[in-house]
Amino acid sequence: MTQALYRKYRPKGWDTVIGQDHVVQTLTNSIKADRVGHAYLFAGPRGTGKTTVARLLAKAVNCLNEDPAKRPCNECENCKAVNENRFMDMIEIDAASNNGVDDIRDLREKINFSPSQGKYKVYVVDEVHMLSGGAFNALLKTLEEPPPHAIFVLATTEIHKIPATVLSRCQRHEFRRVPVDEIVANLKTIVAAESLTADDEALILIARQAAGGMRDAQSLLDQLASTGTKITLALAQSVLGTATSKTVLDVMNSVLDRQPARGLETIHRALDSGADPRSLARQIVEYLRGLMLIQMGNIEQVEATREVKMQMDSHAKSFSATDVLRMMKIFNTAATDLRGGWQPSLSIELALAEVVDAPAVLPQIAARPTPPQPDSVSQSVSSASSVVEAPNPALVESPAINAGDIIKAWKHLAASLPKVQANLGALMNSVKMIDVQGKTLVLGLASDVLVEKLNKPDQLEIIQKLIKDNFHVDLSVHCAVSNAKGKIPANVAQDGMVAAAIQHGGEVVDTD
Repeated sequence: MTQALYRKYRPKGWDTVIGQDHVVQTLTNSIKADRVGHAYLFAGPRGTGKTTVARLLAKAVNCLNEDPAKRPCNECENCKAVNENRFMDMIEIDAASNNGVDDIRDLREKINFSPSQGKYKVYVVDEVHMLSGGAFNALLKTLEEPPPHAIFVLATTEIHKIPATVLSRCQRHEFRRVPVDEIVANLKTIVAAESLTADDEALILIARQAAGGMRDAQSLLDQLASTGTKITLALAQSVLGTATSKTVLDVMNSVLDRQPARGLETIHRALDSGADPRSLARQIVEYLRGLMLIQMGNIEQVEATREVKMQMDSHAKSFSATDVLRMMKIFNTAATDLRGGWQPSLSIELALAEVVDAPAVLPQIAARPTPPQPDSVSQSVSSASSVVEAPNPALVESPAINAGDIIKAWKHLAASLPKVQANLGALMNSVKMIDVQGKTLVLGLASDVLVEKLNKPDQLEIIQKLIKDNFHVDLSVHCAVSNAKGKIPANVAQDGMVAAAIQHGGEVVDTD
């Protein structure tokens, strides 16, 4: 059985670790000075070298070479044992499957035994954030006062889940995403060593698809190499399910021309040919990021071919900076949507609908907490007449509940839905305006497409139940198209002139 490329080319010395010089420098200095800590925390994205550096540390502290600057030497018996996965004093623990209190208690019982082969026993706990609360508590005392022959290396991709009590007991090192050019250089080295043939554009696509993870890039190259043919850009796009630059350009042109039907057709054509919806959304975000860089005068930082850069320069002049930022945020939400559901393309479809239907420039009004005097009412309404004809508050039925309370809880309500209702949650997060008129909950969305998707009896019934369970009030739900830029703020009267203006496209720019 052939060995995977990421295992075959795993760094065996400090000098071959890519993209983590700041970590390597600190650890090699501590080894030279014989000041190795008893507990380390390696945090960072997947595939950036956390476990590899942990193995190098285990080799270095147990290396038999007399010169600390040459550790690990990869020549002594201990270094060879680590390289061949037969070094008994390096214990790798997968916290995802060994995350209970009993597992940690078993570790604590064994840790006091002296090393079998080397000077130190090195415990590498991968995905440590998966430990239960009780397991973390059981680990604390050992982390604080381990036996002199024990070293802990905790690795995690989600450092925010690590208790502060654990963080305070470890030397913390942040691993960074590897730059595209460094990934491409490494892939070229592997291509040459493996006698493969690959186009530079294909390697660049692989590097970008890996999103800063060296292991992911090497695995993708391994996948393409298994086809037995030359690794071309077309092959990479086909196998990896990524969209071509033309697809992204066509989507952007449909947005510019305000033709959502053409944009949806382009997206579905790409998806039918094997593109992944989230991958396509990521490429659109990357393209929009390029437009932002060009608008900021940093075109040299844009990684694209000359032809694509020319098109990007044209789009950068056609879209306003505000439009580019807004579109980037919307498509980024689609790119990071992990919920999936019965319709995987829904997130990117919602993103396109929201981008195309939202107005490019919205009128602005200033909301002030002090109500105008009678003599100035007509003047205030007149100044806002280009935005909306303000309703008479006396004709509006008193709301059964303060809409501000629902606005504050809306995201929580959407997040509380089970996974089988993920699509409804996505639609709820697309709501741009929330109001309560009498006993009716009014939900404003950016387009007829979104209204049609949300305005279904079973979905409205679920929303009604959420409101009933959380606020103990019965409301009917009405969906309508709203070109509001955002929800009505909680401190703005939901039935007043300002609320009406917001519903019809206005924006609150000042509350002083």
